[in-house]
Amino acid sequence: MTWLTQLSPQIRQYMIVTGNYWAFTLTDGALRMLVVLYFYGLGYSPFEIAMLFIFYEVFGVITNLVGSWLGARLGLNRTMNMGLFMQILALAMLLAPASLLTVPWVMGAQALSGIAKDLNKMSAKSSIKLLVPNDAQGQLYKWIAILTGSKNALKGVGFFLGGALLSLLGFQGAILLMAAMLTVVWIASLISLKKDLGKAKNKPKFTDIFSKSQAVNTLSAARMFLFGARDVWFVVALPVYLATVFNWDHWYVGGFMATWVIGYGIVQGFAPKLTGNRKDTPPDGRHAMLWALALAITPATIALSLYYQWNVPFILITGLLIFGALFAVNSSLHSYLIVSYAGKDGVSLDVGFYYMANAMGRLIGTVLSGWIYQEYGLGMCLGISTLFIAITAVISVKLPRGQERGIRVEKG
Repeated sequence: MTWLTQLSPQIRQYMIVTGNYWAFTLTDGALRMLVVLYFYGLGYSPFEIAMLFIFYEVFGVITNLVGSWLGARLGLNRTMNMGLFMQILALAMLLAPASLLTVPWVMGAQALSGIAKDLNKMSAKSSIKLLVPNDAQGQLYKWIAILTGSKNALKGVGFFLGGALLSLLGFQGAILLMAAMLTVVWIASLISLKKDLGKAKNKPKFTDIFSKSQAVNTLSAARMFLFGARDVWFVVALPVYLATVFNWDHWYVGGFMATWVIGYGIVQGFAPKLTGNRKDTPPDGRHAMLWALALAITPATIALSLYYQWNVPFILITGLLIFGALFAVNSSLHSYLIVSYAGKDGVSLDVGFYYMANAMGRLIGTVLSGWIYQEYGLGMCLGISTLFIAITAVISVKLPRGQERGIRVEKG
């Protein structure tokens, strides 16, 4: 481990933050798959299983607001470690005897896991801002893209891991192993993370959780509709459609979903190259608008294919893979822009507000995915996805361009 001590303090902290994020993401993806497969085996419908994750999304909205304030007051090292510890508690809840694993109990564990996930993500994304100089926007974009892309690729790996552990160790054995491994990571994080990372010089008031930056507010609104556009078909509608219309078994469905997420994460890591990132001219609001417009074409095409029943299997699968690649670029661009727009002092406040909007978009998409699919089918879900992306593009017109990125409203 002597090579680690030879690295710069910034690189060491980046690697620690990224390692924490990776470990958490693996357990997050695996836990989701474990819960889905376990309750599927008990006879629950896909829609009922999706409803188990409602608290996960609701508490994500709340956590990003409150967690950002805590991060600015206590330091990002503490909020990251709090997230790891709460995930361990969520896993411990699921070690209860099978007779006690009722729906309310599992929803409670998922709520705790949702809080943990967003504390961890907010802390990780905010930390990167503090480890990169203000004049190194190209490096900032690359580091954010690597962190975000690797996270999503590992989430897909987590889907596979959850299924494999369930087969090898059973539900409780898999949960116990993940809890033990995450405990080791948590202890290492307590020892190695800088104690004052992300702590604001001026203690923010609780009312400061609502951003006063127009750029942050605009990007947050765009982010909400962008992620609503994904989850309106991804969370419930697509898995049910593949199982009922294509007659795929749950292993094929889970495999496709995992492959989609892994591919999406890999593309995110290459987003700086795809968007033409240069040191002197990093991406801005114009890029976000143009990539959103490109993304809107895909769900619209798939929806038309479903409506006219034209070559549905090929267009649906190919179209969703293209959607994943384009969505990855959009998401990576947004992740870079929020960290770029955020202020250095109390960075978690701006980042937390933005990820609150992200969680709100996922919540809206999750609810609509079940309801719209049940009433109108997958085609309508994709139509609403197209509408949401179009709204994202319109909102993105107002994002700062070029030198405007440096103009932000100071917090009072």
